[in-house]
Amino acid sequence: MNVIQGDLVELALTNRFDVIVHGCNCQCTMGAGIAVPIRASFPEAYEVDRKTQKGDDEKLGTISVARIDRLRALLWVVNAYTQFDYRGGGVLVNYDAVRSAMREIRSRFADQRIAYPKIGAGLAGGDWPTIAAIIDEELGGLDHTLVQLPG
Repeated sequence: MNVIQGDLVELALTNRFDVIVHGCNCQCTMGAGIAVPIRASFPEAYEVDRKTQKGDDEKLGTISVARIDRLRALLWVVNAYTQFDYRGGGVLVNYDAVRSAMREIRSRFADQRIAYPKIGAGLAGGDWPTIAAIIDEELGGLDHTLVQLPG
């Protein structure tokens, strides 16, 4: 896993990555955390999320994908369904769902430059070392980068 400091959305808009991934819940909200700037900058990602079944726990571990075509950037935004809900507190991330989503990302985007924030470790309350190990196992050998906000 490569690790850099910066703004994931800004870097995506400057063509630094081919694919950006963020963790989503299964409620079709995209209303908090990194999902807010992703939804604002890439409304296509929200549109594909809204086309999935709201509240469907069968989405856990799957992805929805939006193709983004901007003046300076052509990329994919991946909504990785890594938690069922955003309510309830505690650990909301599902580690098996993270693993499954990363396997699907590997299958579809192995030859791409992939970037992501600390999926599942912010509002979803997951343990980042555990999640990072899952990502490294599933994306090992690929060009994948954790983008952390400075500070």
